[in-house]
Amino acid sequence: MTNRILDFSNGAAHLGAKGGALDIALASGDRHAVAFEDIAAVVLAHPQVTFSQAAVARLAAAGAVVVICNEKFMPVAMTMPVESHWYQAERFIRQAALTEPKRKRLWQQVVKAKIHLQGEVLEHWHGSDAGLKPMTKMVGSGDPKNVEARAAKLYWPRLFQDKTFFRSNDEDPRNALLNYGYAVMRAGAARAICAAGLHPSFGLHHANKLNAYPLADDLMEPFRPVVDAQILSICRNPEIPLDMSSPTKAAILSMLGRRFLSNGESRTIFDILARCAQSLAGVVLQKEGSFDVGLDSAFPVEEAR
Repeated sequence: MTNRILDFSNGAAHLGAKGGALDIALASGDRHAVAFEDIAAVVLAHPQVTFSQAAVARLAAAGAVVVICNEKFMPVAMTMPVESHWYQAERFIRQAALTEPKRKRLWQQVVKAKIHLQGEVLEHWHGSDAGLKPMTKMVGSGDPKNVEARAAKLYWPRLFQDKTFFRSNDEDPRNALLNYGYAVMRAGAARAICAAGLHPSFGLHHANKLNAYPLADDLMEPFRPVVDAQILSICRNPEIPLDMSSPTKAAILSMLGRRFLSNGESRTIFDILARCAQSLAGVVLQKEGSFDVGLDSAFPVEEAR
C-alpha cells in the first residue's frame, strides 16, 4: 500500500470502479485509474463530484476512507470499513467495557503528548515553548483542570504571532487550511482505528450524539501539531497562496509523505497512526499495560532538531 490521498476539490469528477482500480473521469475529459490497494483516503469537497456505489464499496474493502467536506473544507461525513479485522467483534466488546478510570488515564496520555508537541512547535519556530511543556505535568487523569484548553489559549496567538487569531473565525483563510489538514489527519486516524479492530464510535473523551467518530478525534489530537507546523510553514512561504488552490493543498498533503520519528525510528504518519491504534488495542485487550502515542516530534526527520 502506498497510502495515496486523492483530493477532489477543484472541479467536477465521477468516480467509478473498473477492475481493481478507481476509475476517475474528470470534467476536462481526462481519465485516470488508481489501484484501490494504493489509496489511503479520498477527500471530496467539490459539489459536483459523483461516485458509484461500487467505487465506495471497493474503497471500503481496500481499507480506504472517504471524507466528504462542506464549502468550508470542514468534514461533514466519512465512510470507513466496518469489517477490517478478524477479531473485530471481540475487540468491540472489550472496547465498550473499558472502565471510566482507564479511559481517563488514556486521555491523560493523549493530552500530555499533544501539549508537549505544541510546545515543540512554538520552540522550533519562535525559540520558546511559552511554558507549554511544563504544563504537561499538570495534566491529571481525565484532565480535570482542563489544562488542554489553558494550553490552547497560550498556543494559538503565539503560533502565528497574531493576537487576533481565533480558531472560530471562519473568515480567516488560515483556519480553512487547518481544517483541511485536520480532516485528512482525522481520516488517517479513523483508518488506523478500523485496521486495529477497534470501533471509532467508542471514544476516550470526545462524545457527541452527532459524531460517529469520537475515537478518531481522540487519537488525532497529538497529531494536530504536525498539521499546525505545516500550515505555519505555508503561511511563511510567499510563493504559496493562502487559499485552497491545488498548490496549497499539495503543500498540506506533502506532510503525509514525509517521515517522522516514532520511538527513535523513521516512519510515515500513517505508520505512526497505525502504531498508535494498535497500542490502544493492546490496552483494550489488556495485553499492554501502557498506551503509546508513538510520535516523537511534530517535524519531519530532516527538520527535527
